[in-house]
Amino acid sequence: MTTATRQPDDATVPQRDDAPPAGGRHLLEVQDLFVEFHTREGVARVLNGVSYDVDAGETLAVLGESGSGKSVTAQAIMGILDVPPAVIRAGHIRYDGRELLTMAEDERRAIRGAGVAMVFQDALSALNPVFPVGWQIAEGLRVREGRSQADAMARAIELMDRVRIPAARDRVRDYPHQFSGGMRQRVMIAMALALGPRVLIADEPTTALDVTVQAQIMDLLADLQRETGMALILITHDLGVVASVADRIAVMYAGRIVEHADVYTLYGRPGHPYTRALIDSIPRHHGRADKLTTISGLPPNLTRIPRGCPFHPRCPLRQDVCTTDVPPSIDLGDGHTSACHFAEEVFDGRR
Repeated sequence: MTTATRQPDDATVPQRDDAPPAGGRHLLEVQDLFVEFHTREGVARVLNGVSYDVDAGETLAVLGESGSGKSVTAQAIMGILDVPPAVIRAGHIRYDGRELLTMAEDERRAIRGAGVAMVFQDALSALNPVFPVGWQIAEGLRVREGRSQADAMARAIELMDRVRIPAARDRVRDYPHQFSGGMRQRVMIAMALALGPRVLIADEPTTALDVTVQAQIMDLLADLQRETGMALILITHDLGVVASVADRIAVMYAGRIVEHADVYTLYGRPGHPYTRALIDSIPRHHGRADKLTTISGLPPNLTRIPRGCPFHPRCPLRQDVCTTDVPPSIDLGDGHTSACHFAEEVFDGRR
């Protein structure tokens, strides 16, 4: 697969250029990224100006409901979007100051895995069922580093030990179906770490795992980050998962970053009604056990995103301006931004 670069005739967003990044250089930077998918139902505008960055040793959590664009952003970073139907309309993705979207495929391949690696959401689907897990972990070492079969397999055992798979030497020749869900996720992490990436993208790494195993996986990622100093982008829809591990949080809705803040500010004083609704929907230990707070309605169909603020059909605070004008990203101070017409009032508790 290759990265989409074709520009459609219908140019409704700024076209990509080679302008240098604003401000200082970040280890990984996504800037004004627009991605659409051409489907039978029409053009799905999946990403609509996504911007975020992450530095070495930092954890950025990307939150939002299914369909908000979290995984598509990660796939665009990795250069693994299916083309067609995907088209990158505009934007920049820079790794260590180098533009990935205009990079030759052989250069991009050299960065993929060694510079930026990814842990995929469904380990059972991502792993090849007909090869032992050790062979799959060792493959990148053989192909990319030219290691011998024996040397690569020895390193695979070390990586399995590192992600705390018991009896790694005995299990290195087992197949994916012989592992539990949590152990398969550890295998995926070992594969991602094989080439020593500086940035690790973990796409919903705890989905379908029980609470105890979720905590173990999150602790493992945090320990590995401390050991290696890598940057971590954690994609999830579960605010509870990231509360104790994230430094900053970017909240996505309908292909936009609607709020960005450090973890303490975002949980304590959200500046967007969507973020506040997500936080309110977390089950509490106190209160009525038979009643959960929900967000009314459904995320928008991305082929027919509502005019104005895309959240307005579900927002209890909407006003007329919300139905006509796209809200700007309002700076609330200390790196806290919110794409809401009434962000200051929401942040101050006046709405």
